[in-house]
Amino acid sequence: MNKFLLSVHVLAAIVAIGPVTVAASMFPPAMRRAMASPDDPQATGTVHLLHRICRVYATVGVVVPVFGFATASRMGVLGDAWLIVSIGLTALAALVLAALVLPGQSALLEEDGGGSREATVRLAMVTGVFNLLWAVVTVLMIIRPGSTTGA
Repeated sequence: MNKFLLSVHVLAAIVAIGPVTVAASMFPPAMRRAMASPDDPQATGTVHLLHRICRVYATVGVVVPVFGFATASRMGVLGDAWLIVSIGLTALAALVLAALVLPGQSALLEEDGGGSREATVRLAMVTGVFNLLWAVVTVLMIIRPGSTTGA
């Protein structure tokens, strides 16, 4: 059962979190292109698509911590420091996504091409923080202290 839970957890992270990090990173430069050519339907469509990918996969991403908790519980590592740090960083990443990245994207889209370059730069910075948090969590999951993998 542990292998099944861990497999679902890792696959969910790849399938759900990966697209959010990529689409969120692509959004600010795509938005700058859309602002530079407001009459280009392809540029406008791209930013709307990227925002939708972020929203949908953020929702699907809830599966990752659910299976993570189930896996950690079955493995008996819920009290390990590396896992507690990972949980905290995951919660922080979710907060950054829900409170800053997605609303920042929405605000730029609602401005109907009238957004500022500075707003896209701020959004890119916040998105970078979100991505960095996930990178740290991923590294912690791979090198976890006390691992039985011998790595």
